[in-house]
Amino acid sequence: MTTPRASVGRRAVLASGVLLAFAAAAAAQRTFTADPGPSYASRGALEERLQRLEQAVRAGSHRFQAEANLIRARLDSGDFQPGDRILLKVEGEQQLSDTFTVGPGPALTLPQIGTIPLTRVLRAELEDHLRTHLAAFIKNPVVRARSLIRVGVVGEVARPGFYLVPPSGQVEDVLMAAGGPTQNAKLTGLVIQRAGGNVQQGQTLQRAMTEGRTLDDLGVRSGDRLSVPRHGDFGRTVTTLGAIVAIPVTIFAITRIF
Repeated sequence: MTTPRASVGRRAVLASGVLLAFAAAAAAQRTFTADPGPSYASRGALEERLQRLEQAVRAGSHRFQAEANLIRARLDSGDFQPGDRILLKVEGEQQLSDTFTVGPGPALTLPQIGTIPLTRVLRAELEDHLRTHLAAFIKNPVVRARSLIRVGVVGEVARPGFYLVPPSGQVEDVLMAAGGPTQNAKLTGLVIQRAGGNVQQGQTLQRAMTEGRTLDDLGVRSGDRLSVPRHGDFGRTVTTLGAIVAIPVTIFAITRIF
């Protein structure tokens, strides 16, 4: 089992760009570890940050505009996308204690319960949201729920592909899931991409990694992809996506999820 000290050490190596040392450690890492109660950004915290970012943009700091747009979209639409997985545990209800896939809407369909809409629901609100709906069928339900998002990893990593990962993880965790960067990887060129453009990149992303910000903090959602360029050859990394679309999604074990 990977110790917290070793995990922190690997993240520090990634952030500093020592590729060879990290690649050896990452290749052996196959398990995500999530805290029993991961901390996700609340609606109030997001609204407060959005207000500060908008003030900064109005003052002329336009580099904060992209993050402000991401937060505004989360508040308007919520965090959940079709294809997300939700690990649900309802005490005393075996049929409701399983992994369920978020469907169109977005919405979650549960046996004997029906469809529960997830529109505008944030990850931090998931358990309370499900508890409220289940209370119409179960007296005082005890609910635990965790989400997984589908993230693509392309470019200079050992195992490009799609991975279901907990939003409480970090960018470094996603890289480790994909076997770690190759010796040709340019870690300072990491980009988080979404259809229509880049979500995080450059110094902003590097700073977030150094600060230990989570995928949830960065606003990463299902369908996003982490692009790892080769030194001097960014275009090759982007086109790599076409070569991995047929690779099955990999779900890594999550220990201590509940």
